[in-house]
Amino acid sequence: MHQPCTNGAVDAPHHLNGDASTQNGDLQLPGLQMSQTDQEIVRLIGQHLLSVGLERSAALLMEESGLHLEHPAAATFRQHVLAGDWVKADHDLRALHDLLRDSPHVDPHNLSEMKFVVLEQKYLEHLEAGRALDALHVLRNELTPLQHDTARVHRLSALMMCADAAELRTRARWPGAGPLSRAAVLARVQAVLPPALMMAPGRLRALLAQAVAQQAARCRFHAAPRPAPPDHIPYSLLADHHCSPDRFPIHPLQVLNEHCDEVWYCKWSPDGSKLASGSKDNTVMIWDYDPVAKRLNFRKSFDGHSFGVSYLAWSPDGRYLLSAGHEDCPDIWIWNMETEQLHVKMSHSSEDSLTAAAWQRGGDKFVCGGARGQFYQCGADGALLNSWDGVRVNALACRSDGRVLAADTHHRVRSYDFTDLTDRNVIQEEHAVMAMTLNAADTLLLLNVANQGVHLWDIRARALVRRFRGLSQGHFTIHACFGGAQQDFIASGSEDNKVYIWHMNGEEPIAVVSGHTRCVNAVSWNPVHHDVLVSASDDFTLRLWGPREARDPRDPPSPPAARDPPPRS
Repeated sequence: MHQPCTNGAVDAPHHLNGDASTQNGDLQLPGLQMSQTDQEIVRLIGQHLLSVGLERSAALLMEESGLHLEHPAAATFRQHVLAGDWVKADHDLRALHDLLRDSPHVDPHNLSEMKFVVLEQKYLEHLEAGRALDALHVLRNELTPLQHDTARVHRLSALMMCADAAELRTRARWPGAGPLSRAAVLARVQAVLPPALMMAPGRLRALLAQAVAQQAARCRFHAAPRPAPPDHIPYSLLADHHCSPDRFPIHPLQVLNEHCDEVWYCKWSPDGSKLASGSKDNTVMIWDYDPVAKRLNFRKSFDGHSFGVSYLAWSPDGRYLLSAGHEDCPDIWIWNMETEQLHVKMSHSSEDSLTAAAWQRGGDKFVCGGARGQFYQCGADGALLNSWDGVRVNALACRSDGRVLAADTHHRVRSYDFTDLTDRNVIQEEHAVMAMTLNAADTLLLLNVANQGVHLWDIRARALVRRFRGLSQGHFTIHACFGGAQQDFIASGSEDNKVYIWHMNGEEPIAVVSGHTRCVNAVSWNPVHHDVLVSASDDFTLRLWGPREARDPRDPPSPPAARDPPPRS
């Protein structure tokens, strides 16, 4: 029984038509005229029909159109590689080389790479089958004379010492002779062959996946992960992708009233399972998040702070929670989230003002500072490791390479390296930087700027990407955040009692969420459950926002949570 071909080829008789004319490498019947794009679409459809086992339909399509999926030399090469007939595959490869040698777009190095890949597979299959002399012949008389990659040849020669086939597969990181490794050979050859000769497998599905991903990237309310692998497209292809605002986190789910004074800050844990909130009432509260019910449940209150809690920072592994106060606070409190006890209270000097902090990537060090000129690097046990004199800090963030970004009172963001005590300017703003947030990719920096609002900077190019409009930002400390699975949304509190949300690609807000009755100081988007965010306000409350359908049907109806922004004059 003839087995379906799953890699995009048909038998040679389906490719050839002696009465056809050649155009751009394709064969086309006389009298049937198609544009280059139409020819390529037909070839893509034919390849996809084959991949799902519809061989007769693919053959009929090729016969009627007068086209072929691949150049005949490429088709026979594919068949011989998949069959493991390396003598014939080598002959086919020479035919392909003859077709490509005179092409100005083909690198001669790529021709050698194609030959090397095929011979490498041939060598490994001989070794696995115990034909050591045949393998040695390939190594000495075929691979070595290519003079293509001496280091790879040396690694292959060392495999001659393998005791058995299992050791060979392990050391070579090779699955063994068969369809899997032979398909990998084809894929590596296809990477350097022009598509007119041999299309990459699954090309139509890959194109559709790219289109769907682009639609998701442009979707105004798409906060969920975008489709990545081309073998799985989670959306219908029959219409353009569009997310409903009903599933976006702009609808009121819960109001938390446990704090008894202004709530200055809130932050989700790295795994999205807990929320920490800090308040003027001198407490830190911890909340458990139930992703099924989409509710926050009070867990614990950390008391004992001498001042109001204006900033919180989770360690990267979620083990510790660091809390800082307002400008008169000289202490940093570090809570152990496993024991739910105070780990250490760090006090260096009663004259200090420590209002900003950030954990370094390993989680064993943090930096802290304040506007009076203190700037410290400390261990997780609170021990002072290093200091930088005269840096008046408003906000801090740590990069993946260990360098520290500090927004100072000169309207700058500077980069500091505590290993060699060097620093340099990264960003210069015209007004005070009140708060900042670094994205997970370590490429974008979000600044809340006094009297300006929210600015997005590319820190690699040191360029201002976008100024987000709409919110009210005076001289209060307002905290913005990145959100969504790709962090392509921006959310911020505002002095007009609202939460503003933008897509990174636009300056105007896509949603303005009402509910708080006083200034919204901070917003935090859940890093794992991308359909919820929390806001903290001077009205003593935290509010959880999520999709409309998550609301408890027993709750009384609420007014619309989002509205379009007013037209700008």
